[in-house]
Formats: sequence, structure tokens, C-alpha cells
Amino acid sequence: MAEARPLLVTLYLAVSRLAAPLYRLVHLVRCRAGKDDPARGNEKWGRSAIARPAGPVIWIHAASVGETNSVLPLIETLSYRGFFVVLTTVTRTSAELAAARLPDRALHQFVPFDSPGYVRAFLDHWRPDMAMTVESEIWPGIFVAIHDRQIPFILVNGRMSDRSFKGWSRLREASAYLFGCLDIALAQTPADAERLKKLGCRDVICPGNLKFDARPKDADQAQVDRLKASIGVRPVWLAALTHPGEDEIVLRAHRAILDRMPDCLLILVPRHPVRADAMEETVESQGFSLARRSRHELPEARSQVYLGDTLGEMALFYRLAPIVFLGGSYVDVGGHNPLEAASFGTAILSGPKVANAHAIYKSLWEGEAAKRVEDPAMLAEAVLALQTGDQERERQVAHAAAIVESGRGALKQTLEYLEPLIAGTVQSSGDGVAG
Repeated sequence: MAEARPLLVTLYLAVSRLAAPLYRLVHLVRCRAGKDDPARGNEKWGRSAIARPAGPVIWIHAASVGETNSVLPLIETLSYRGFFVVLTTVTRTSAELAAARLPDRALHQFVPFDSPGYVRAFLDHWRPDMAMTVESEIWPGIFVAIHDRQIPFILVNGRMSDRSFKGWSRLREASAYLFGCLDIALAQTPADAERLKKLGCRDVICPGNLKFDARPKDADQAQVDRLKASIGVRPVWLAALTHPGEDEIVLRAHRAILDRMPDCLLILVPRHPVRADAMEETVESQGFSLARRSRHELPEARSQVYLGDTLGEMALFYRLAPIVFLGGSYVDVGGHNPLEAASFGTAILSGPKVANAHAIYKSLWEGEAAKRVEDPAMLAEAVLALQTGDQERERQVAHAAAIVESGRGALKQTLEYLEPLIAGTVQSSGDGVAG
């Protein structure tokens, strides 16, 4: 890789260095919106009150909940082998997931803002022996700093959408330099691998998608039983991980469903529970009676909507509903991973906007294991068809389970490809690691 730094990368670093004070304003705004934790602001500047542990440290960066779930098995394996893992993420929801699921030899930090001073402070403190970034987290300041320190650097479960590829391709010199900072790129699909090669990744391998190997944590059975007893024999459907603009679509569909199934219950779960108060106002303004999970309310016979505004309970909601509409698919956020829903035997509906997980959705759609509802006005009909068509619903669920099972194995292959770098990291660190 040519060492001459492209002008565009140099300009980015200069601007992000000068803009460092503005990041504090960004952090304040995010705190007020519930997106950042004010008690952990120092982590955004690369500082931590936690001392670096002895022995080799691996830094893994994942954006949010989906990416965190996908690398938890990898983190568990590395921790078992004696490494200490520092997982960084962007969102509060992923931080809370990490707190509940990370093994003993791992901890969570918020990723520093991508400004040279903040990244330098983070690297000075943790001194990672290896770094990994997950899926499509491409931060120029972090990439350059890791490369300059000659830290082995891997893209794990790499994903490159066609839209992102076209964007990076317009910045040919800068993208070649940045993607050339990676020692290995482990791609989800052959299409991702081809795009990453064209952008400048030097060593690209396709072990598969780690999300198929992620084993979601099951719900507490006592909570499942309690809610099932409250719901009784009522038909139920779930709208999960919804975003602004989708709540209204879901509620219109639910109104149409109630015209045909007056006792049907909608479980409505936002992607960001911080929106729950605004969602309650929307639900009640449209004349629905509502109960909220965060207030420990149960869905009574009169409840038409049950607002699942808690964190870490998606398994509970999947266990309650035979049908789910997965949000983020009617708005431009790229969709959400459907594999967790499939693993709990829930029949899946989605809109068409799923670029972030397109390969998975495509396999489900083509395998008749999920249904794509192009027109939001047709969502109610799609739900009703599955509610009344037991055989079709069971067939869809069975096909999804088979696809999930056939996709497993990426974790084993990922570890095999990483083994030479892992061995080199142990040797160069000078610290013993359990085999």
C-alpha cells in the first residue's frame, strides 16, 4: 500500500481535529435525546477510568445492537482463549446489551469521536494488540491511527452495500488508502467481497455471515407464561424495531385488522425505547387503548396495543407473537436483521427497504421463508392472511428455520482465517495466553 496520504484524507483529519470542540456540543444534543450516556461522556473523548488489563488486548468496534449480537460469539471465543476484549459501540442500547451479555474478560466502552486527539487518547490508554471493525464501520480517523501504529487490523463480517460502494468509488484515491489500512477483510457474501476488493482491500476472504451463528438469549419463561396468561386466546401480531413514520403505518394496519378481528392485540416495539412517550401519545390520539411494558402493565382484555418499551426483551415479544412485521423497512434506515425473529419461529413480514441486510432477506424471500410487503397499505392483508392461514404460516416458519441452520458455520471459518494473526498477536505481545 502506498504510504503517501491522499489529500482528501489529510483534509478530513485536519477538519475533524479543528472540529473537536463541536463534538462536545454533538454529545450534549445526543444526551438530551437519550442517545448518549452523560455519565460516560469521557469515553467519547477517548478517556476511561478503567485501567488497561495485563496481557494481549483486542479492540472490536461494532455500531449498534445488531452488529454487537453478531460478534458476541467471537468475543466469547477470544475471551475463552485468554484475550481481553474491549468492545466499543455507538448507541446506548448496544451498551446495555453489552453490559448484560459480555463475558468476564471483556468490557464495553463508547467509541471515541473520530477526531485525531480523541482516537489517540483511546489508543494510548488501551494499547490494543489487534483491532477489528464490524460490518460497515469505516471511520477514517480510526483507520489511519491504527495503520500508523501498525496494529493488525481486520474487517469482520464485512458488508458493503451497492449504494455505499458507489459512494466510496467516487473517492477512488481516498478509498484505496483507507481500505488498504485493513490487513484482512472477512466478507459476509461474495458480492460484498468483490466490492471490498475493488475499493482497495488487500486480502479479502468470504467466510459467511456471523449473524447466522449468533444464538439469541431466550426470554424468561415466567415472564412469557405471565403475559400469555394475560393475553389468553386472542390473536396477536408484533411490529418490532419500528422507526418514526412506521408507527403510523402499523397503527393504520391494526385498525383494519380490528375491523375483521376485533380482539386482536398489537405488540408495538420501537427500535429506540426513548420514543415511547411520543408513541403513547400517537397511539392514544388514534383512539387505541394501550398498556406499557415499562410500567409493568399487562395487556388486559380491553388493551388493543401493548407497547414494548423496554430493552433486552425482544425474545419475550417474539415468544408471544406468531407473526412479526420488522421495522426499518418502510423508512430509509436499511432494515434490521430478521434472523432473531426466525430463530424464535415467528413468521416474518417486512417492507422493501432492507439494504443493510439485503442478502439475508433475499434468501428468505426466495426461499418463501418471509414475505415482502411492497405497499404499506397491504400490511393488514398480509397479517390477516398469516393469522388465518395456519399451514402457510407454519410452512414459512419451517423454511426460515432451515435457511438459518444452513447458514451456520461462519464463526468457525472466521476463527480459522484469523488464527495466524491471533498467534502473531500472542507472540508479539510477550504475554501468555491460554490455549
